[in-house]
Amino acid sequence: MRQLGGSQSRTDPSQWDLHQPRWSAQIVLEVEELKVTWHQEGQQSVRHFPYGLPRADVEAAILAGP
Repeated sequence: MRQLGGSQSRTDPSQWDLHQPRWSAQIVLEVEELKVTWHQEGQQSVRHFPYGLPRADVEAAILAGP
């Protein structure tokens, strides 16, 4: 996540924040999947990605935004 520009929570190492010019995202490493919550102009979108997906696909999906 750090390579994408994310910053890890100091209180919860499974939680990351990513800020882009048009949106921000909270990424949570859950037990069986990766949960991404995007915030943009007061709207929220949530997606879940299983750990079995290729890393490049998940990174591309996160960076594509909401």
